[in-house]
Amino acid sequence: QVQLVESGGGLVQAGGSLRLSCAASGIFSIYVMGWYRQAPGKQRELFQTISSAGSTNYADHVKGRFTISTDNAKNTVDLQMTSLKPEGQDVYSCRPQMGHDEDWEFWGKGTQVTVSS
Repeated sequence: QVQLVESGGGLVQAGGSLRLSCAASGIFSIYVMGWYRQAPGKQRELFQTISSAGSTNYADHVKGRFTISTDNAKNTVDLQMTSLKPEGQDVYSCRPQMGHDEDWEFWGKGTQVTVSS
């Protein structure tokens, strides 16, 4: 069974940095992995992906600030976030890019990031 565990969130001041990690088990490493964020009352938003070959895609609002990477030995997908903006409290989660978000049954609990101004 697929299990996803996100970690590394916390409270940080605007302009600061955080490193998030997504530990994945029960899935093949061939899948593209994606990071999502969800603001209170809003839908999850996919903003960054990485393939098993290391190809990445970034949403415009994180380009130059966020870096996604994988650690194949640990089976994790990491997200280095810098120059964080005071956007309130968002929950960050990850999943392999298999099918549609609304059909995915194995979301982890996510990790909350609070950026204060």
